[in-house]
Amino acid sequence: MKVTFPHMGNLNISVKSFFKNLGLDVLEPPPITKRTLDLGVKYAPEFACLPLKINIGNYIEALEAGADTIIMGGGIGPCRFGYYAEVQKEILNDLNYDYQMLVLEPFQSGWKHFLKQLKFLFKHTSWWKLRSAWRVAWRKCQLIDEATKYVNQMRAYAVQPKRVTEIYDDCLEELAANDDIEELESSLKQMKNKILDLELDRDREPLRVGIVGEIYVVLESFTNLNVEKKLGELGVIVDRSIYLSDWISEHIFNTAQSQAEHKRLEKLAEPYLEHFVGGHGLESIGRVVDYAEQGYDGAVQLAPFTCMPEIVAQSILPELSKDYGLPVLSLILDEHTGEAGVITRLEAFVDLLSRKRNEEKGEQVV
Repeated sequence: MKVTFPHMGNLNISVKSFFKNLGLDVLEPPPITKRTLDLGVKYAPEFACLPLKINIGNYIEALEAGADTIIMGGGIGPCRFGYYAEVQKEILNDLNYDYQMLVLEPFQSGWKHFLKQLKFLFKHTSWWKLRSAWRVAWRKCQLIDEATKYVNQMRAYAVQPKRVTEIYDDCLEELAANDDIEELESSLKQMKNKILDLELDRDREPLRVGIVGEIYVVLESFTNLNVEKKLGELGVIVDRSIYLSDWISEHIFNTAQSQAEHKRLEKLAEPYLEHFVGGHGLESIGRVVDYAEQGYDGAVQLAPFTCMPEIVAQSILPELSKDYGLPVLSLILDEHTGEAGVITRLEAFVDLLSRKRNEEKGEQVV
């Protein structure tokens, strides 16, 4: 049995580590490229979400390389993610691929049901081994997110921001290659020290922009055309509203802290949106309010074309933006989205934010 899974940001580093340490033969899909997208566009329904199309491309490339078992998540609620697995099965069956797909339904369906789904994969695995593999994978996930947050802050101060990205990429490679927790933590410390050794302009007062939207396109740099990196290279501090470790804390561990944070966002969104609309639509509204109250200069919404929860959020954002005086740029992404167009819109948006800040400073001086 050769197990594969879809890409989503840096999820592959933790997932591959988890499965490999449990003794499974893991065949990670190749990195997402235009070919991956073209395969998905060719075989998926035209108006399917962009993530579904890229997932199909991931699966086809992995199956071509010899994978025979696909691990896929399930879902509930208005978001179409809950139907992904069934649609993908039909597509792959029509293409006559020989495979089996294990769909991990959400934890809301109960721990017993979830563990029953895992029994197929881990029937010969001890609980001790499972715990050990999870501990390493979870720590990797946390460290990756910590590294990403740090880099999204420091690009704005670096005289050569691309060097920050290079150091970050090296750190990710080390985190992927190592399973010793102390060495993993050491890799993060070394990354931070290397960045601090770069030439930094500490007198800058960078713009601050928050990123909200649908989780896949927020986390997956291929689909959002590296929006975080591009903003950082334009001298902007970036804060992402969704990190994988936060999502796991809320939906798997269901910690008191994650529950409190979710309720806080619901409260912030309540004047504009009072109920769950699927996906991260409600959270997108709450986060934009939060960014406005923290004094951020602007926000960027990322969403796949035809994503219903984010369409709801997008329809509300102009009113919210007007009430708080916070500019919001919505980028709707599909297979036709061009990098040059995104760069132009980001540059214009950053220029708008810069002029707005300068005008506000001028008013204060007067």
